Amino acid sequence: MKKVLVTGGTGLVGKALEAIIKEEHPSDEEWFFAGSKDADLTNLAATQTLFDKVQPTHVIHLAAMVGGLFHNMNNNLDFLRNNLLINDNVLQTAHTKGCTKVVSCLSTCIFPDKTSYPIDETMVHNGPPHPSNYGYSYAKRLIDIQNHAYHDKHGHLYTSVIPCNIFGPHDNYKPEVSHVIPGMIHRMHKLRTEQPEIEESDKIFTVYGSGKPLRQFIYSLDLAKLMIWVLRSYNSVEPIVLSVDESSEVTIYEVAEGIAKAFNFKGKLVCDTSKADGQYKKTASNAKLRSLLPDFQFTDFKQAIDASVRWYIDNYELARN
Repeated sequence: MKKVLVTGGTGLVGKALEAIIKEEHPSDEEWFFAGSKDADLTNLAATQTLFDKVQPTHVIHLAAMVGGLFHNMNNNLDFLRNNLLINDNVLQTAHTKGCTKVVSCLSTCIFPDKTSYPIDETMVHNGPPHPSNYGYSYAKRLIDIQNHAYHDKHGHLYTSVIPCNIFGPHDNYKPEVSHVIPGMIHRMHKLRTEQPEIEESDKIFTVYGSGKPLRQFIYSLDLAKLMIWVLRSYNSVEPIVLSVDESSEVTIYEVAEGIAKAFNFKGKLVCDTSKADGQYKKTASNAKLRSLLPDFQFTDFKQAIDASVRWYIDNYELARN
């Protein structure tokens, strides 16, 4: 019997994993989804207590201090220190408790700022990351270094996945820390529900920046299916990019249009070019994934946006606003 501990198990990806596992109901696996209430993973003793309680054979490590562009820019030291602590505590405790496999979650935003596109798994350490989030990026890159070191010294199968931008139900919608899609969903809901005396056709929704940057977005439920496949079937220490195809890249303005449509918003979309754009593009190649899983079907972007907006409206009181 596999016992799988998911750290960061109450967040966006953890909730998606939980939904897929509930659907699958595997008879040979027990899953435990740990949130910050279960353990402070920056504390080694608390991390060890969690592992003693769950006694996992396998770990999916999602827990991290995360935030959007504007939050990262102001807190690089905190992002660096807290993520170094969390990652070291989880990986070392997995080692001391004899876990068979650990799958950690990285991000495409940790790649070098100056690079050729598309980016792939071999390019993670090829230069400094974007200056806006270097604290988070270097802490995440070191997971890959640690995975190799545990493998070299102990023969462990600790590996990592590199998803593109993730969105879906149970996202973090708090304005000061949210990523682009949940941030827009939150602001669109607010714009539509506040000042009911103003005709909706006269309301203006602001897109931060020029709206031109390109991004690949993966629906959280698709990512969950792929991470479960990695846990069960991907047996390499080398990281693997989990991303939609390059042809599925969309502009930030197209994202805003999709969200406006899902809300049935009747007003105007306007770009505020005084706001920072961040990186223009971060196109990732999923060639390695496609060579191993050629037939995987990703959820259509517009359908996934519709489902995410519907979830937010239906669960507004529960959402992390």
